[in-house]
Amino acid sequence: MPDLVEAAETIGLKALIFDCDGVILLSEDLHRVAYNAAFENFQIRCNGQGSIANWSVEFYDKLQNSIGGGKPKMRWFFGEYGWPTSTVLPHVPETDEEKALLIDTLQDWKTDKYQEIVSSGEVPAREGVLRLMDEARAEGLLVGVCSAATKSSAICVLESLLGKERFESLDVFMAGDDVEQKKPDPSIYRIAAQRLGVDPSDCLVVEDSTIGLKAALGAGMRCIITYTSSTKDQDFEGAERIMESLAADDATLAVLSRGGSVVDDRVAVVAPT
Repeated sequence: MPDLVEAAETIGLKALIFDCDGVILLSEDLHRVAYNAAFENFQIRCNGQGSIANWSVEFYDKLQNSIGGGKPKMRWFFGEYGWPTSTVLPHVPETDEEKALLIDTLQDWKTDKYQEIVSSGEVPAREGVLRLMDEARAEGLLVGVCSAATKSSAICVLESLLGKERFESLDVFMAGDDVEQKKPDPSIYRIAAQRLGVDPSDCLVVEDSTIGLKAALGAGMRCIITYTSSTKDQDFEGAERIMESLAADDATLAVLSRGGSVVDDRVAVVAPT
C-alpha cells in the first residue's frame, strides 16, 4: 500500500489551504456578539428607531452566508435598513466619507472586542484541524490559511488557536485586507496560489460555506466542506467531500486527497432490511 506522500503525489496535490472562520474556529456567534456589542457601545439606531440595532442568530446566519467581510456586511445592512444615528457622528452620515468613518469606527471596535473573546483561552480550534494541518506539513505539502476576516482578527485567531509556531510556519497567510474583493470572489485564492508557486489545480481548500466554496472553485482549486450548524443546509455543488467534522476517522490526508465521487455525510444511508 502506498504511503501518504505517494497518495498525495498520485493526484498532484501540492498545497492544503484552510479558511479560518468556520473551519479553524466556530466563530459565527462570536462575531455576532462582537457586532452587537459595537452597536450598543456606539448607540446604533437605524431609521430613528428607539431600539439599538441587534443582529439575531437567524439574521446573522443569513447575512454571513450571503456577504463576506465585516465592512461589506454593515454597509449592506445600513443601506437596507437606513444609515443610523450614533455617537460616532452628530448626525446621520450622508457623504461617502462620513459613511466610511462610521463603518471603520464600528469595525475597529468590533475587531478589538472579537479578539478579546478569542484570546481569552476559552475558545478551542475545531476538532481535527490541527491534526490535519500537521499531517499535511509532515508529508511535505505546503500549508496556508486564506481568511475573509481583517488581518488583525485572523492573526489573533491563528496565534491563539494554532499556536505561534504553527502560525509562523504557514507557507501563505492572507486576510480580507489583502484583496480588493472578498469571497465569493476568487482573488484571495488565486493570489495565494501565485505566492505558493503552484498551479491552483494542485491545491485543496477546506471551507465551510457556499461563499468560500465558490471562491475556491472560481480560482480553479479543489474544495472540501466541513460545514457548521449555520451552513449545513447550503448547496455545496462542486465540493469533493461534505463532512461535519475533520475529526472523523476518514478525514485523513490520504482519503481527502483522492477526489473522485462526491461524498456527503449529510445524506443518511439506510441499510437494507
